[in-house]
Amino acid sequence: MRYLYITLVVVFAAVVLLFMIQNFQTATVSLFSASITLPIALLVIVVYVLGMATGGFALALLRGLVGRARRRHP
Repeated sequence: MRYLYITLVVVFAAVVLLFMIQNFQTATVSLFSASITLPIALLVIVVYVLGMATGGFALALLRGLVGRARRRHP
């Protein structure tokens, strides 16, 4: 089972590396008057990490709200 996990991590890392190599073009992102130009691969990774952070926060917030609601109404 350990070798299966190692194999999956290596395959995932290879796919990410291949994605980064093939998507080295740049894209410009603008918000209000600010703009930034980044490689597409870096932009995708940043958006993914931000999505994980905000998704985790939203899930924790919902769990807390549901838990408090259940404690109030026995």
